[in-house]
Amino acid sequence: MIGKLKGVVDSYADDHVILDVHGVGYVVQCSGRTLQALPRQGEAAVLLIETHVREDAIRLFGFTTESEREWFRLLQNIQGIGTKTALAVLSTLKPSEISQAIALGDKAALSRAPGVGPRVAARLVTELKDKIPTLVSVDPSMARLAADVAAVDAAGGAVADAVSALVNLGYAMPQAHAAIAAASRGAGEGAKTEVLIRLGLKELAK
Repeated sequence: MIGKLKGVVDSYADDHVILDVHGVGYVVQCSGRTLQALPRQGEAAVLLIETHVREDAIRLFGFTTESEREWFRLLQNIQGIGTKTALAVLSTLKPSEISQAIALGDKAALSRAPGVGPRVAARLVTELKDKIPTLVSVDPSMARLAADVAAVDAAGGAVADAVSALVNLGYAMPQAHAAIAAASRGAGEGAKTEVLIRLGLKELAK
């Protein structure tokens, strides 16, 4: 099993690079982001490798970071995502951006990747929210927002209505979640929607 290759860039294509390792050219499929990060033809490069062995072929997938390789593995655990779509996600979003999108339940961000429709994006959020790799550093503010999203989802009712109202006023979903979560903590249980909206707007004005 190949875990890493160190060699010289021989040539590029749209979805792969040929890496010359002591005279042997390895065809390594990569995300667009990884291909852009590699050096020019004739220069030395190192790729972390994920090896897929099938009856009819051995396929190599290359990554510049361990976090990218870890996400490649995790993404394929989701129904509807194969190697092609996993690479498309990694071409569209950085590993940290995937983590943040899943933590915040941002299905729209995930759906930007070719091959990821609303249903697949929903499965990504649901099935991977507890499996965000520890190798990927998530901004502490994103972690707090993730907690706010969970609190709002759990509360439902007036809290969810207040979030929807702020979004309709033009505020981004993460801002609305954070503001209403803070308002709900201040107002206590049973607060009406209009009260939460007013307190949420005060939070946003701080």
